[in-house]
Amino acid sequence: MNTGTKYENHLDPDEAKWFAVYTKYKREKLVCRHLEEKGITSYVPLQHHTRHYTRKIKQVTLPLISCYIFTKITRKEYVPVLETQDVVKFVQFSRNLIAIPENEIQLLKRICGEKLDLEVEPCSYHVGDHVEIISGNLTGLKGKLLRTGKKNFLVELAHIGYTLRMEIDPAILRKTSGLKTAIAY
Repeated sequence: MNTGTKYENHLDPDEAKWFAVYTKYKREKLVCRHLEEKGITSYVPLQHHTRHYTRKIKQVTLPLISCYIFTKITRKEYVPVLETQDVVKFVQFSRNLIAIPENEIQLLKRICGEKLDLEVEPCSYHVGDHVEIISGNLTGLKGKLLRTGKKNFLVELAHIGYTLRMEIDPAILRKTSGLKTAIAY
């Protein structure tokens, strides 16, 4: 193993940030309640469904993303979250503990508040997609996906008149609407 590899950890001793947490199957609401009892802010995006059975119609409330909850914590609350019953682990990207921006949590809350029929599926990448690196020293670089592989994607990054092609772990990429600039300043 490379000992020079530096991992990111967005936990802060003072500022609470949002992180995603894996839970055991069908335990999202229970874990959220346990965390709230500990005084830890948590959120489960819920979706309302109408189920039609042979003899009845039933309203159910299910998590939007199975086995996921979101918790807003500081560094000292990290271990108490992990010690909570039915918590499996924190969601990590290439072993990096990355905070979720507040605006994305607010967007989830707004979407769930609209009571729309939603489908959630993992993000898939296709050759030609515009992507941005979201972790590591290259955070903010934008490029175009040239080739997909099992572990790494080949991404073309246009910068200062040259084209750089590099293998990137898909866990640290996100799709963007288009290639506007090679680097975010």
